[in-house]
Parts: sequence; structure tokens; C-alpha cells
Amino acid sequence: MVSHDIPSDIVIFGALGDLAQRKLIPSLYHLENAGLLCKESRIIGVARTDMDTAGFREQCKSSLATFVKAEELDPTNQDIFLDKLVYSQVDFGTTEQYQGLKSTLDEQLERTRIFYFATAASLYGTICKNLTETDCIEESSRVVLEKPIGHDHDSSNQINDEVAKYFEESQIYRIDHYLGKETVQNLIALRFANPIFGAQWNQNQISHVEITVAEKVGIEGRWGYFDKAGQMRDMVQNHLLQLLCLTAMDPPGDLTADMIRDEKVKVLKLMKPITGSMHNDHVVRGRYTKGMIDGKQVPGYMEEEGANPTSNTETFVSLKVEIKSWRWAGVPFYLRTGKRLPEKVSQITIHFKKQAHYIFDESQRHLAHNKLIIRLQPEEGISLQILNKDQGLGQGMRLRAGPLKLNFSETFEKARIPDAYERLLLEVIQGNQYLFVRRDEIEYAWKWCDQLLEHWDKENTPPLPYAAGSWGPKASDLMVMKDGRSWHEDQ
Repeated sequence: MVSHDIPSDIVIFGALGDLAQRKLIPSLYHLENAGLLCKESRIIGVARTDMDTAGFREQCKSSLATFVKAEELDPTNQDIFLDKLVYSQVDFGTTEQYQGLKSTLDEQLERTRIFYFATAASLYGTICKNLTETDCIEESSRVVLEKPIGHDHDSSNQINDEVAKYFEESQIYRIDHYLGKETVQNLIALRFANPIFGAQWNQNQISHVEITVAEKVGIEGRWGYFDKAGQMRDMVQNHLLQLLCLTAMDPPGDLTADMIRDEKVKVLKLMKPITGSMHNDHVVRGRYTKGMIDGKQVPGYMEEEGANPTSNTETFVSLKVEIKSWRWAGVPFYLRTGKRLPEKVSQITIHFKKQAHYIFDESQRHLAHNKLIIRLQPEEGISLQILNKDQGLGQGMRLRAGPLKLNFSETFEKARIPDAYERLLLEVIQGNQYLFVRRDEIEYAWKWCDQLLEHWDKENTPPLPYAAGSWGPKASDLMVMKDGRSWHEDQ
């Protein structure tokens, strides 16, 4: 890879937190290792902790040893990377304490200032205000915002309004790390570069679409955060709706950021609201109880440390979504996400319609359709399930389903698949916004989700129980079975 000559000061607020140490610092190291960080660039860690630059470098060195594979740690490049690190102690709410950061930034002018907010969204406005009052923000500066931005439409607007006082929309990069995954980007190539799929991508050929984001973990000590959010806010409003938009959107006029994001917004606008009696057969909320994961007993959500006995929070959501457009008329999108499920898997499954004229064994008619499976994790890849004649003598014309697979780690074995954050950080450095979420996308996503959240608050009905290690409440299976279908689970 060629080296980049874009000098940047990458300022990470919350630099000692889990996100920064587990994802951002290792991702920036990989960019350095690949020759993609400018020689003059610096990474400035900002946090409240009393620490100097030497201590910050030792902390980051320890994180690299923990979160980067040993074979990917090059001693020379690691030292070069660590030399780029600088630390600035700042109480985020105290304007005067930003003067030290200002002095550090002014040591090296003529470079792009990138401010990464790896903090709670409630601090975004305060940090922006203090950066402005200490003249840290320049016309070329960029700001990166982590999700979730707010807990509903109104709070999201309030936070975005605060940031917009100090940064133009063209300077704001709202991260959804799923958009940095190689397979998600490949979805655009798959759909729009291959006529074999592009011509089939509509209600004439597709019967239904599934999007599953399943987690094996529970809340992992995040009770305080998660119980206020729930699976709807934590996963559906951002990750799943972004995947739905990329799957359902019409072809953009070109690959510029606004062209792609315009098409995603159109999908969000066309999503049919779930109202009235639709709540009975379009929505399932669940919460895990104790069960078995990988042969080990795990506690239920209400038995987790710090549990609130009056909690009404969901850890599982499945939805039947309809899109009011010609392309998707009559094609349901089934969305499913939950914690303490049997597998960690994120995938999109496209179910193509069956042949109108069937000439094979009647007992095998249920096999007679194709599935395109787009896997985001744990192993990124694409497979197309097709039907072949079963091998052997005396079998007759028996059918057998089998996959045509593209496994990225095997097919591109000589190339390391970058982590999503590596891709996203590089795009910020280069000033490309096409993998980031525009403000109106967030607004329409929240509007659609708010209708469900408000209904749940009004009804105050507890989520349906499901055992840890299962695929969620039985009602989720029944929701799909009522349409004569079943979830794709043959992982």
C-alpha cells in the first residue's frame, strides 16, 4: 500500500476508555503498520486522568499487546507508532483546561485536526463549545461522533443541534462501525456491479429478506447503560436499519457520499409505520432468562449484577418491516437481534422466489428456491445456495442444496481483512463521508423507532422470556411461520 501524505492531529477524547484502547488505538496502529498514516501525524489522547505522555504510551503499548495479534506486531513500526502518541489531561467540562490541548495543537500547524469523541453523547455539545472557546477548531477540522446519538428523536436532535453550532455537516462524521465492514461495502458492489443480482433485486424475484444480528454475550457489566437503552435503541435504530437501507435502496446516481445517503434516506421514509393491531404480528420483544451458552450456565438478565427488579427492558427484538415502494411491494423484511443467542452472527439472507413451473420430485419442492447469504461476522463472506443433482447411481433426479461460497479470509488469504474501525478512521483522515451517517438518516430512523418505543412505554407489557442459548421467544418463530416461512439458522 502507498503511504499517505495527509498530516493530521487525531485527538481522541476518552482516550483511556474501552473503545479507544480496544479499537481505536489498535486500528491506528494497523494503519501505521500498513504505511497509511502520514509520518508527521500525531495521535493526541485526551482524558481526565492525571497522566503524562510516557504513561499514555505505556498504556497503549499494553493495549496493543492485548488486542493485536502477536504476528501483526512489528517492533519497528510499533515504536514509530508509539512515538506519535501525545497525552493531554483535560476535564471535559472546564474550559480553562483546554489551554494545554490548544498549546499542543499549536506546536504543529498546517495539518488537519480530527476530533474523535469516544465519550457519552451527552458530552458532545460541551466538548465542542470548549474547543471553540479555546480556538482549537479550524475550518478544515473534522469531528467524529460515536453512536448512540440520543435515546429518541428529540434527544438526538438536541445533540446534533449542539454539535451543529460549531461544525458544518460536511465536517461531521457519525460512525456506525457496521458500515466499515468489508462485506457491507461489498453489498454495493454485489448489487450494482453484477447484473445477475441487480436484475433480480425486486419484488418479482425476491420473496423475503432476513437481517439477523445475534450476540452470544449478555450485558457484560453494562447494566447502567443497557437498561436505559434496550436492544431497540442499542442495535435496531442504527445497525439493523443501516443494513436494511443498504439492502433495499435503489441504485445511486454515483458513488459520492450524498448520492448513497440520499437513497438510504428514501428507504427510511418509505418504511411503513407499525401501528394498531400490527403490533400483534409484526413485533416481538424478549428478555433472556438463565440458560446454557457453550455448555456453561449463565444468569438471566434480571439476575445480572446491578439488576433493577422493576426493569421492563428488552434484550431481543424481531420485526416484520414493510417498505412502501414498487421494488419491495409485498416483500417483508424480517429483522432479528438479541443477546444470549446461540451464535454470534450478523448476516443478511435474501430468499428468492420459487420457480413457477416445478418438474422434480414433489417431496423436494420445499428445496426449490435459492438463498443469497451475506455474512458480516464472525467470518465475512458471501454464499449462494443453489440446487444440484444429488450424486450417485440409482438416485434418479434427486436434488441437493449446496452453497457457492466466497469466504473472504480464504479467498484473499494473502491479504489481511481490515477491522471496520481501520477503514472508517482512514476515510475520516482522507475526508470521505460515504461510510458515515448523515443527520437526516438518524432523524428518520429515530422517528420510525420512536413509534414502537412509545407504544411499549404506554402498554408497559413485560418482554417475553427466552432461555439463554435459544433463538429468542417462540413468538419470533411464529411471526415468520404465519407467513409460511422460517428463520435461516443452518449456520
